Amino acid sequence: MSQPPQKSRWLPLESNPDVSIHFAQKLGMPEEWQYVDIYSLDLLDIVPKPVAAVLILFPISKKYEDFCKEEQTKIEQDGQEVSPNLMFIKQTIGNACGTIALLHSIANNTEKMQLSGFLSNFIEKTKSMTPEERASFLESDEGLCAAHEESAQEGQTEARDEEVNLHFISLVHMDGHLYEMDGRKPNPINHGKSSKETLLEDAAAVCQKFMNRDKAELRFTLIALSKNPDL
Repeated sequence: MSQPPQKSRWLPLESNPDVSIHFAQKLGMPEEWQYVDIYSLDLLDIVPKPVAAVLILFPISKKYEDFCKEEQTKIEQDGQEVSPNLMFIKQTIGNACGTIALLHSIANNTEKMQLSGFLSNFIEKTKSMTPEERASFLESDEGLCAAHEESAQEGQTEARDEEVNLHFISLVHMDGHLYEMDGRKPNPINHGKSSKETLLEDAAAVCQKFMNRDKAELRFTLIALSKNPDL
């Protein structure tokens, strides 16, 4: 799968829940929602509930690229069901996958959250746009670019303006199905039946498939968007 054309590049966003929470709340996510680490697929019971989305950070390898080509060919041949209620955003900014993943996780859960600031404005202004038009909207938003850069600098590891081969995506539930939201792909990917109650377990099964494609690769990070039980 070829990389989409990118007009600009940002510093990569670290896979740190604290950084993600600060960034998302700065954009208008309510405080009662948080990003938390999923330490193991065998320890899902300790993840705070309810879970609204699961984010995966993983390496883009040749095996993964080859799989994506086969996956897209199958979709083009057989078709797939995609809910018209999904908000899908193309990624046209280099290293912006972390921000796109956060936006996908929040923008497809607006019935659960009272959004404000940038997020409220973004969803209202782009709800009738195409995924490509939403990407253009993000490219032109200087405030978002500044907020992303500030958050990228807050990570525990030094942010560098260089190409990275790690990629963020979101898994969300919409209208009875689990969808993979990846701005590098032409469309969302329907991973089958799901529900609000089984989202975490269904997403974990998809994460396991990602890991099984390259068992020698250890660079996988899983993060859940969940409600803070203390708020």
